[in-house]
This record gives sequence, structure tokens and C-alpha cells, in this order.
Amino acid sequence: MASPQIAPKISLSGVTKAFGPKKVLQGIDLDVGPGESMVVIGGSGSGKSVLLKCILGLMQPDRGSIKVDGEETCDLTDRGRARVMRKFGMLFQGGALFDSLRVWENVAFGPIQSDGMAPDQAREIAIAKLGAVGLGPEIGELFPSELSGGMQKRVALARAIAREPEIIFFDEPTTGLDPIMADVINELIVKCVSDLGATAVSITHDMASARKIGHRIGMLYEGKLIWQGPVGDIDRSNNAHVDQFIHGRAEGPIRMQVRKL
Repeated sequence: MASPQIAPKISLSGVTKAFGPKKVLQGIDLDVGPGESMVVIGGSGSGKSVLLKCILGLMQPDRGSIKVDGEETCDLTDRGRARVMRKFGMLFQGGALFDSLRVWENVAFGPIQSDGMAPDQAREIAIAKLGAVGLGPEIGELFPSELSGGMQKRVALARAIAREPEIIFFDEPTTGLDPIMADVINELIVKCVSDLGATAVSITHDMASARKIGHRIGMLYEGKLIWQGPVGDIDRSNNAHVDQFIHGRAEGPIRMQVRKL
């Protein structure tokens, strides 16, 4: 007897987005299963950030369908959008911490502002989430400017998981970090996502990160998802664009817009 088909947590079908004559997304089809970590790779300008913003609802696609738990999200009311957003957590590329708030207040921002939680209770949650990313309670009393880049990224991760979201988005999670700290962040991402049983969608051009945090990888090129598959299959993709990108070769079908001297 065949096992029942597991419905995708996120499902994109025929998603397109253009800005004037520039076609940024050209018919994206992508399913992400419950508890799966999907990483989308691609060069600058390939459409990764626009794809993420469309899934988050920050941008409206021109055509296509984006479903979360089987519910169409492209035509939601403001109330419906807020309900779906409750399922989301986000780690922004630059951390995006509030400079004027202490670390614990940054982590507790969602529970306090969105959930109406009492500050004392939210602070306890913030300290627990800081502990989950390897930071002691004393860090909670500091301001972001007093932290290193790696510690700021950990705080941003703690904030992303503070409301225990069902789906977590990671926007270039290792940008600006040295290789050792990047690996620490990658390991924390894997642990936090696993502990929550969350679904994860990440965009990155860091192949070490993609290999570490992803179950599956998809590559965007000129607005099209030209390859997707299990992380272990990417080295035998038989796709010249993918091969050039993952090995960082200047020569190949991907041409950078650089003027020759």
C-alpha cells in the first residue's frame, strides 16, 4: 500500500514578477515539505531576494500561486496576512537589530509587540532563546553596538525563533562573517530549526552554508529555477551553470557584467 502524500508546507506555482521590462522571476515552481530545509542559491541579481519577499508577502507576484499549508496567500486580506505571518520567523541579512533596544528587548520584540506578552514574561523567553544560541543572560543587558558581528548574528537568530515559528526564513545568514564564525552560525541554524521542527527557506551564495543547512538546494538563474535536488546531488547536477557557480569559476556559461580593461 502506497504511503500517503505529505502536503507541502510551502508551494509555489508559476510565480512571475517583473519591474517594468525587467523580468525578475519567470515561472517559479517550488514545493517545500514540512520540516524540510530548502536553500536557494544564485548570483547577485538572479531573483533570490525577490523570491523570498514574494513568499513573505512583502511583494505581490504578477502571476502565479503561493500557498502556505494549502492556503493561497496572494489574495489575503490584511487580517489573513497577519495570521499567516504569525507562522513566520526571519533572520535578516544584516541582523537588523534595533540599536536603541537592549539585546533581550530585541529578542522579545515579537512576543511583546505582536503577541501582547507582558515584558517580564517576554524577557524570560528572550533569555531562554539567547541560551539556545549559546549566549548567557548577561548578554541580554547589553546593546547591539557592544557585540561582535558574530554575536549580533546569534542575537538575530534568537529573535527569529523567539515566537517558535513554523517556518523560518534566512536571508544570506553568513554574510560578513569569517569562515569559522559562519560555520558556528550554520550549526546553530541546523540545531534551532531541528529543535523547533520548523520548515526553513534560505537564500545564499555561500556554498559552504548551503551544503550545511540545506536538505535540498535549488539554483536561480535569470529568474528561473534551473536545477533543484537533494544537497548531495549538486556535485553531479549535469548542469553547466550550477557546476560553474558551486565551484566559483570565472569561465563558463554565466557571464558577469564586467568591463574588460
